Amino acid sequence: MSTSTSVDVREITVAHSPDSDDAFMFYGLATNKVRTPGLRFTHTLCDIESLNRAAMNGEGVYDVSAISFHAYPYIQDKYALLQSGGSVGDGYGPMIVSPRPFNADEIKTKLIAVPGTLTTAYLALKLFAPGIETEVVPFDQIIPQVLEGKYEAGLIIHEGQLTYSKSGLQRVVDLGKWWQHMTGLPLPLGGNAIRRSLGPELMAQVGLALRESIQYALDHREEALAYAMQFARDLDTQAADKFVGMYVNERTLDYGPDGREAVRRLLDMGYKAGIIPREVRVEFVGE
Repeated sequence: MSTSTSVDVREITVAHSPDSDDAFMFYGLATNKVRTPGLRFTHTLCDIESLNRAAMNGEGVYDVSAISFHAYPYIQDKYALLQSGGSVGDGYGPMIVSPRPFNADEIKTKLIAVPGTLTTAYLALKLFAPGIETEVVPFDQIIPQVLEGKYEAGLIIHEGQLTYSKSGLQRVVDLGKWWQHMTGLPLPLGGNAIRRSLGPELMAQVGLALRESIQYALDHREEALAYAMQFARDLDTQAADKFVGMYVNERTLDYGPDGREAVRRLLDMGYKAGIIPREVRVEFVGE
């Protein structure tokens, strides 16, 4: 008579946006190139504003979820931030674009199409122009609707930062550059949050697995980029490589002291400006 033993495997649910940079980051875990004994990772792909809302409302509560930093104050009691997985703009970031060459003061009087009120792009916009009027439009519809004349300007994120000029649009303000000029810091846009209920040991284990996935992709860039290309909207391989390089790099492995300071400064400024209604306690796993 033969007997078999089974090893308990803990499923970790991971949610992130269907973008080439996130796909590149999670390549190691999604393809089982990186394995963690006792853990199995399952992936859900969803746009970032929907992930922000889901984390806020407790819907489909994922163990790990990509979020905009602007959403963190609303979920800080249930989630902490992982040390790895951040998308940080080092002198670049979301942009206000328009068919017309507005100056920075003129643009503040226009109705701006924005990709969601919980995005960090929106928070940065409101810090730049507190009284600006906005209207939410799906992020991938902002450039088309600006071109159609429905809005005089739009706030673009993701691949639009590289493709807007091909559509005949002009950059009015790069909020990453504006933020760096004002603070001397990079602009932290999004990160990976992990459920506190997993407990410190499992949170640290999952964080290490994510870091290893990012390191694997950086070490095997060509194959990871080939995988990420299926999510590279309107980008050829060269442009996708540039975009991935903007948001998956050494800072993605670890924010660094100035990156973590930037997260705290951004959210504190949002709170003091009245954009964020509650005081924020930023906590990184293992810090």
